[in-house]
Amino acid sequence: MTHVAHALPLRPAARLRRLPPVLAVVAVVALLALPLGPDGGGGAHPADAVSALVVLYGVLRLVRDRRRPLTRRAAAVLGLPVLGLAVAAAGAASPGAGLEGLGRYLQVFVLVPAAVLLLLRDRDDARLLAWATVMLAVWQGAVGVHQYVTATGASYQGEPIRAVGTFGAQDVMGMATVVSLGLVCALGLALGRTPVRHRLLAAGCALALLLPLAVSFSRGAWIATAVTCAAQLLLTGPRRALAVGAAVLAAGVVLVGGLGVGTAMLQERVGSITQVTDAPDQSVTDRYTMWAAAAGMWRERPLTGVGLKGFPEYRDSHASLALSAGSETDGAGAGYQRQPLLSPHNMYLLVLAEQGLLGLVALAGSWLALLVLGLRRLRAARRAGGGGLDCGLIACGLLVWQLTDFAYADIGGPSTVLTAVCFGLAAWWALGSTTSGRAAAG
Repeated sequence: MTHVAHALPLRPAARLRRLPPVLAVVAVVALLALPLGPDGGGGAHPADAVSALVVLYGVLRLVRDRRRPLTRRAAAVLGLPVLGLAVAAAGAASPGAGLEGLGRYLQVFVLVPAAVLLLLRDRDDARLLAWATVMLAVWQGAVGVHQYVTATGASYQGEPIRAVGTFGAQDVMGMATVVSLGLVCALGLALGRTPVRHRLLAAGCALALLLPLAVSFSRGAWIATAVTCAAQLLLTGPRRALAVGAAVLAAGVVLVGGLGVGTAMLQERVGSITQVTDAPDQSVTDRYTMWAAAAGMWRERPLTGVGLKGFPEYRDSHASLALSAGSETDGAGAGYQRQPLLSPHNMYLLVLAEQGLLGLVALAGSWLALLVLGLRRLRAARRAGGGGLDCGLIACGLLVWQLTDFAYADIGGPSTVLTAVCFGLAAWWALGSTTSGRAAAG
């Protein structure tokens, strides 16, 4: 009697286990495409909840596979900020504020980056995550350009033309952040050694993202993106930098000069970047006033700061009368609102004010270690013939963008979870395995 073996279909649990773990991180990025309600810009986003599940998923995989969680170097670099955060949380004005601030910092700079480091298996996973970021940026940029063209965006100089994507007028930096990070990923993919069609697609996405970035009217995002893209080009060699730089400059001339994309307003916005003493606008005045207030808090408690979430409480006692009562938001589906100024819009000064020198050295030391180790591995990849060059350019570029943007912004809003993912990708490149094959999977 002949027995015929039939292949049994995989059970749902078995099929789920065969999916690449990086899809959990991709889900966090994809959720940022969801539109928020008119008043949802400052609240919790579904991506934040899923990021917590990603951390839990990473822990469960470690327990199931009985793997060592992190190398000693990775644990030291990613765990360095915890000391300063614990001290600052203990010195907070209230236990609730301390726990809330501690949870947010741990999410962005420790837990989610560690989970991304553990869930990315190889370069293919890193590229998938980078492409997910590019696609998110393209979507948000398309929504933003539509808002600019149809005058349905957030209010800017009395006109509803500011591109904010799905983030709304309460988070005017959200779309600019996403588009900038997507542009950095696209440029890194275009400068790599992947198939030509992939590089051409990435280059096209990078050029297309210049338009929504321009009409976001975000000075900090412009500066950080320009610095980062220049660094990425220089890291690939001077000849390539000149060629790509010329193409980007030509595209910028066509967009701004030939098509007239908000020429007058863009010129005025660019000119206001260095306009500090010569009749600056109120937003510039508020920014420098809050910077001075943060420095005053640090001088009062130089070692440990005023405690997590302490800036709003101590702001008025350290700020001059030049500070306005708050920023005004309008448009993009929401009515007029006045938002209080609760942070100095400078991550370094915020950490210095609330965590003191102890917290700043711990956090900045962790970031600097990631940058140095990442650049060292990028140099090794170039010497080895360019394998994984795109991944290194993306990881180091995202880190450079964040560290530059932190001079003009701080964490807050739905896009902050993407910041955590970017730090995780940088940590994977600097501290983890960057092999290209599936043999690296644990």
